[in-house]
Amino acid sequence: MDQQIADHFADIVALAQATFEQVTYEIDATPRRAILRLQAQYGEYQVLMTELFSEGVRQYRYYVLRRDWVEAGFDNSPDPRALRLKYGRIGTEHVGEYIPHLHRENKTQLSLTQEMTVAAFIDWLLANISPTEESA
Repeated sequence: MDQQIADHFADIVALAQATFEQVTYEIDATPRRAILRLQAQYGEYQVLMTELFSEGVRQYRYYVLRRDWVEAGFDNSPDPRALRLKYGRIGTEHVGEYIPHLHRENKTQLSLTQEMTVAAFIDWLLANISPTEESA
């Protein structure tokens, strides 16, 4: 694994350990790609983070779950709904394009975002989701 990516992953783990509880992670690296998968607790919520570097491209998924409900999920996948929201349609010229976006309300709401980092995700999480769920 490239030293710059290794350092990046170490920074993510340190930030997660300083912010969350019960942080566990694994790194899977080959000469062609490197993946960090991290899980943690944020009060009543489970936090799942994945970063993948492959062929010079960074892919990510940062999710906050309450049991099996997706409170929020940032990623930059080639999601068809995100493609349609950005371009008005899904054309062959955009197939496979990575579009930063946010899922809310158990993935029933989607909005486009700027490229996200773990630090920005944690800032967003701390500002928008209390670590204790509200009573229903």
